Amino acid sequence: MGETENHHHPPPPPQVVPPPSAPPNLGLSRGPTWTPAEQLHQLQYCIHSNPSWPQALLLAFQHYIVNLGTTVLIATTIVPRMGGDHGDKARVIQALLFMSGINTLLQTLIGSRLPTVMGASFAYTLPLLSIINDYTDEAFTSEHDRFVRGMRTIQGSLIVSSFVNIILGYSRAWGEMTRLFSPIVVVPVVCLVGLGLFARGFPLLGNCVEIGLPMLILLVISQQYLKRIHPRAHLILERFALLLCIGIIWAFAAILTVSGAYNNVKPATKQSCRTDRSYLMSSAPWIKIPYPFQWGTPIFRATHVFGMIGAALVSSAESTGTFFAAARLSGATAPPAHVLSRSIGLQGVGMLIEGLFGSLVGTTASVENVGLLGLTHIGSRRVVQISTGFMIFFSIFGKFGAFFASIPLPIFAAIYCVLLGIVAATGITFIQFANNNSMRNIYVLGVSLFLGLSIPQYFAMNTPLDGHGPVRTDAGWFNNILNTIFSSPATVAIIVGTVLDNTLEAKHVDDRGVPWWKPFQHSKGDVRTEEFYSYPLRLNEYMPTRFL
Repeated sequence: MGETENHHHPPPPPQVVPPPSAPPNLGLSRGPTWTPAEQLHQLQYCIHSNPSWPQALLLAFQHYIVNLGTTVLIATTIVPRMGGDHGDKARVIQALLFMSGINTLLQTLIGSRLPTVMGASFAYTLPLLSIINDYTDEAFTSEHDRFVRGMRTIQGSLIVSSFVNIILGYSRAWGEMTRLFSPIVVVPVVCLVGLGLFARGFPLLGNCVEIGLPMLILLVISQQYLKRIHPRAHLILERFALLLCIGIIWAFAAILTVSGAYNNVKPATKQSCRTDRSYLMSSAPWIKIPYPFQWGTPIFRATHVFGMIGAALVSSAESTGTFFAAARLSGATAPPAHVLSRSIGLQGVGMLIEGLFGSLVGTTASVENVGLLGLTHIGSRRVVQISTGFMIFFSIFGKFGAFFASIPLPIFAAIYCVLLGIVAATGITFIQFANNNSMRNIYVLGVSLFLGLSIPQYFAMNTPLDGHGPVRTDAGWFNNILNTIFSSPATVAIIVGTVLDNTLEAKHVDDRGVPWWKPFQHSKGDVRTEEFYSYPLRLNEYMPTRFL
């Protein structure tokens, strides 16, 4: 016992296990990371800075030309089916351009205040087809009478449905709905504002490949590659390559037309490729000012009105997505809720004026013109305001406007391949403000994007020429609303994205990007909001707070 006590040793101290070393930061070894940027820093001119007057005039003319393509495409597609002749098509184009100029000026002054052109909207195609189909079986003394009857019905439908946008906007209901958005919702909405118009890209270009494809290739090479040859060439080609390419390819198309290259081709090819098939130069009046009720007394039919209400909702949704893209490409912060409300309300006022003046369709924020902001790196509001002068001038002096309206549509399609892609890519940039490594966010984004493309494609594939879509109940008005809404990719993306983002683990506000998003939803949430979106000439002091 004593021996044991004498040879007793204390227990060894416990060994301390060193903490595991932190994994190496592989990101540092692969290159730099980029911090989120609320404003793009590569713009030459932002929303409230202005280029010189000569440059501003040329840039404004570019905006007019880009907007002209959609206007001519809608009139060329719809007017002949309504029974109108070339003279009627020229008058419709004049009315569309005139209203586009008026509404653009209003929006840039007292609406969104963003550099967005308000152009003719394809969202109204299905209600128009329904009107055309209803009058097909009726007996008229002439096709022109059928056309006028259809225009009078469109007038009445636009007038009534405009009050939906006016109420949604000036009651601030639309703005309150956008407070449910987050960057996870904005990404698919803005992406599909651009991608949803893919049919106006290469499918339209393919109608005349020998003109459209050279235009696309020449635009990319001159605007992106040749500009790097010399500093002066960089300035000219980056801003004005679009006009130069249009002039070159248009001249090339005229040479092919005169040389007889299209004498023995199909009628559809002649219509797409020849420069003398629009017949606008011979049918447009020298001077004509659009005036209220130019087609006669409006006709009001409940079924057609409800279809037009669906189109009004769709145009509001698409405008909202376009406004976010315009803000990004003009160097402004995201538009707050009250700005979106007043812009949609003013869009309703514009729709009411369009109904009074006999426009073929309502207007929406032009996606392709927003893409032009990104192409030229110039987001100046003044440039877009100047473009309204070109729209109004060429809508009144018809012969001059008809000259530019005779540009073959595949040339415009080639331009849209670039511009619409820029807008779609702009939508992707909003993901930087949310956690793009979150599986929850990946799920919401993926489902919203896919259904935003897939559902409208299903409706398009199952909608015959008479405009009756796959929703076919006994209530015609119900059919028209749903068929119109679910034929719009951006509208489907808003519905799906908003529902999923606000019901699926919505408490993860940091992952959703809500802390970044929330300040921009209030008029006083960010100090830059007043700078970008306040009314001009101190009108804030005289306007009711509801309209601010």
